[in-house]
Amino acid sequence: MSSTTNVEGLASYELKRYSRQLPLLGEEGQRKLRNTKVLVAGVGGLGSIEAIYLAAAGVGKIVLVDKDVVEPSNLNRQILHWTDDIGKAKPLSAAEKLKKLNPNVEVEAITAEITRENVEELLRGVDIVIDGLDNWETRFIIDEAAYRLGKPYVHAGIYGFQGQVTVIVPSETSCLRCLLPPKLRTPQQQIPALGSVVGIVGSIAATELIKLVTGIGEVAKGKMIVVDAYSMEVLKVELTPRKNCTC
Repeated sequence: MSSTTNVEGLASYELKRYSRQLPLLGEEGQRKLRNTKVLVAGVGGLGSIEAIYLAAAGVGKIVLVDKDVVEPSNLNRQILHWTDDIGKAKPLSAAEKLKKLNPNVEVEAITAEITRENVEELLRGVDIVIDGLDNWETRFIIDEAAYRLGKPYVHAGIYGFQGQVTVIVPSETSCLRCLLPPKLRTPQQQIPALGSVVGIVGSIAATELIKLVTGIGEVAKGKMIVVDAYSMEVLKVELTPRKNCTC
């Protein structure tokens, strides 16, 4: 790593490493990414995709939070976990790969369940949170806390060939809960997931976060990007806040 840098500019290694995205983001955008701390909530299929592209893009710090260990059934889509990682805590497994991918990014691994008791402590140390979860109950815990603390929340979810992404920004959009049906619950049955579909949706979520941080492009605030990979259609749906939402 070169030490040639200055307070305002990028280091020489950054100019080389990010040379293909600098024409899109500019040096100011790259500095914004470098100065951003992101919480990846869940390091499964979506979280793997999101974390790997955020690390590759040069986000300054990535905090990985997940309570689970790697299982054989994860390996069709959770690309940060490999066969030799079976039985290892997912945050630790993912952190090993991310540090090798981009040693200039700080990676913190936290093996824990996200609960109402610890969510605010987790969020206070970051600037933004991105959704790699597989259940609505934890999503709503994060949604409420992030909105209360003024932290943007990039939501992503998949079910089979379908997936969706939206960006929640306190004071600019309503919270996630009041944009969705009030009786929304996690399905009791195992959620079907194809790795390539997870890759599409996770990549969209990571891109929305990068755009939000850098201020470049149109961000899906107040809109939901809906992907149907079965017919390979992508829609953008306007979201209407529910009346009397507590957020």
